[in-house]
Amino acid sequence: MDVFSHLTLWGGGVTGWVIPFLFGLSVVVFFHELGHFLVARYCGVRVLTFSLGFGPELAGFNDRHGTRWKISAVPLGGYVKFFGDENAASVPDQSTVEKMSAEERKHSFFYQPLRNRAAVVVAGPMANFILAIVIFAVVFSVYGRQLTSARVDAVVPDSAAAAAGLQPGDLVLSINGSKIESFSDMQRVVSANAGRTLNLEIDRGGLPMTLNATPQLKRGKDGFGNSTCQAVLGVSRSMAAGDIKTETVDPLSAVWLGTKETWSIIDRTFSFVGGLFAGTECADQVGGVVKIAQISGQVASLGFMPVLQLAAMLSVSIGLLNLFPVPLLDGGHLMFYAIEGVLGRPLPERAQEIGFRIGFAIVVMLMIFTFINDTSPWWSRLVAS
Repeated sequence: MDVFSHLTLWGGGVTGWVIPFLFGLSVVVFFHELGHFLVARYCGVRVLTFSLGFGPELAGFNDRHGTRWKISAVPLGGYVKFFGDENAASVPDQSTVEKMSAEERKHSFFYQPLRNRAAVVVAGPMANFILAIVIFAVVFSVYGRQLTSARVDAVVPDSAAAAAGLQPGDLVLSINGSKIESFSDMQRVVSANAGRTLNLEIDRGGLPMTLNATPQLKRGKDGFGNSTCQAVLGVSRSMAAGDIKTETVDPLSAVWLGTKETWSIIDRTFSFVGGLFAGTECADQVGGVVKIAQISGQVASLGFMPVLQLAAMLSVSIGLLNLFPVPLLDGGHLMFYAIEGVLGRPLPERAQEIGFRIGFAIVVMLMIFTFINDTSPWWSRLVAS
């Protein structure tokens, strides 16, 4: 296949990614910024701008409080700009805040009490988590809870499961003392424990048994042909009628299950990040905008509800990423506030400026790294052809 053919196929794929990707990202970003906006308004902070996207304004309006609500040209994020801010990252405009009157200071983010500033900053990620819980709860309420038992259908030769002595028909009851209710539960535990020995309580034909298995990091393909790298035991699930069921879920239980699902993503993310430093996870699995867009298009082929579920997972990821203690992100602001709380005064302006520059450099390096990860499979196929 020549270069033109590759680029034509790529372009055709891109057109199928754009709408579902922008839909999911826009919903997630809107609620993130809405969290900042609502708490800021509650605290009496004047909000100058609520922007969905960056760059030149495409459309917008002013509300009765003087906030400019707008959609901007680059739809890869958003921001809320407060009275006294110099830019979208809420870096204060020192020349402006120093000249403010006493009345103006009441409505400036910069002069808010520490607890108010922290509440405004943390509200964005919290809104992302709440959005995810609501989406998952809706899915559970509409479709119920679909469960496949943790019964082994087949064992891959020379796998961790084979070495542990697992056999077809075995039902996994618990792992390391934690109850396993479904095959998905087992996958979540196993995927986060590459190279760690797990204690499995199983039922083999009515007889309880205990086995020890050590998940192995394996590369493979998902249902869409995307490259994967995760810890596995080497077993397949049973698809027998008795091992598959759908439970009706009432609204209250749906919220609880949505909360558990959200926490599961957070827990798995921390395990993944820890695994990267420990060398038990594959760094090429870290994806960015391009990969998210590609997956969005693939998931959209399955229907609207899977797109909503992907948006929920993206919401959790964005909320969690923003809480990392990196200057420029929400977590970086919270880190500065924590230092301010301990010292009893804000960090010097110069120290904050250096911190924001370091944070910007980290964010740019992460974007470059994820872009290389996202596009390397295409270039590899192009070179191979």
